[in-house]
Amino acid sequence: MESNTTKMHKKHAPKTLGFAVIVVSTSRYEKAKTGKIVEDPSGDLAVSLIEKAGHKVIFKSIIPDSQAMIRTELRKAMLSKEVDVIVFCGGTGVSPSDVTIETIEPFLEKTLPGFGELFRWLSYQETGSAVILSRALGGITEGKAVFCIPGSPQAVRLCFEKLILPEASHIVKHARER
Repeated sequence: MESNTTKMHKKHAPKTLGFAVIVVSTSRYEKAKTGKIVEDPSGDLAVSLIEKAGHKVIFKSIIPDSQAMIRTELRKAMLSKEVDVIVFCGGTGVSPSDVTIETIEPFLEKTLPGFGELFRWLSYQETGSAVILSRALGGITEGKAVFCIPGSPQAVRLCFEKLILPEASHIVKHARER
């Protein structure tokens, strides 16, 4: 149950946010590079959930598991005056090629440890102990909320419906206070 203070903060938070959705998937990126049609169920689901909640997707991109490309997309989103929330979807696992979190974390001014903790707790209820392999990161940089989430459609749905969409405006409000 939300406190009265939280309700008041949310009342004064922005009603419509601009999102950047960056899908980190080398296989999808390579397929797109050759001009083939790329199925992107997780990215498409993220866009659908964002728009259904009344927000705008400013841009969506698919990039490989590359620190340079991840940094480039982060900078692009940070420089956009229209983007309030940046979501990296994928590249958060434990394999050597999964570098999303390691690349994004140094850019965060503040982290939101509860995001990853709550994601894993909720995910555990759905998937069991395999959740210990899941990594998720939330934070703030330059007045924008930043999230790194796993790339499965199930994780995308959980993150957006239970965590990101209910709190993004509230986070952005506080991130921009002077």
